[in-house]
Formats: sequence, C-alpha cells, structure tokens
Amino acid sequence: MPKSRIRKKADFTPPPAKATTIKLTNRSWVAPVMLALFAIGLVWIVVFYVTDGTMPVESIRNWNIVVGFGFIAAGFGVSTQWK
Repeated sequence: MPKSRIRKKADFTPPPAKATTIKLTNRSWVAPVMLALFAIGLVWIVVFYVTDGTMPVESIRNWNIVVGFGFIAAGFGVSTQWK
C-alpha cells in the first residue's frame, strides 16, 4: 500500500496593516454642558414646585415644567456628541 504524502502547510502571514489615522476631536465640552443642562432642568422644575408656581417665570404657569424638561432633553441631545 502506498504511503500518503505529507502536506506542508504554509505559515500564515497576516495581511499588511493599513495605516489608518484616527481623527480625534476635542470634545471635552460635552460632559460639562450635558450635566449643566440636566441640572438646570432639574432645578427649574424643583423651583417651580417649591414656590407654588410663582417662580421661575410666573406668567407661563405650568409651561415651566415643559421648559425644565426641555433643558433635560437638550442635555440628552448633547450627550449624543460624547465619545
């Protein structure tokens, strides 16, 4: 019976690495602005409830809640820029 030939496998050589440059932008402003908008929105709503609607802006009455949540939503919008 004939012997089978031993196959030699070629050593694996990985393809050459592509020289990619990662462009990093300075986004150090995102976290402070995001947290500030969250805090402003929270404080706006708390002040509205604590003062029975006389502050922060008395003339818009219950729309103060919408303004507070608007600040919070803007904070979430800014958070999408965080990397």
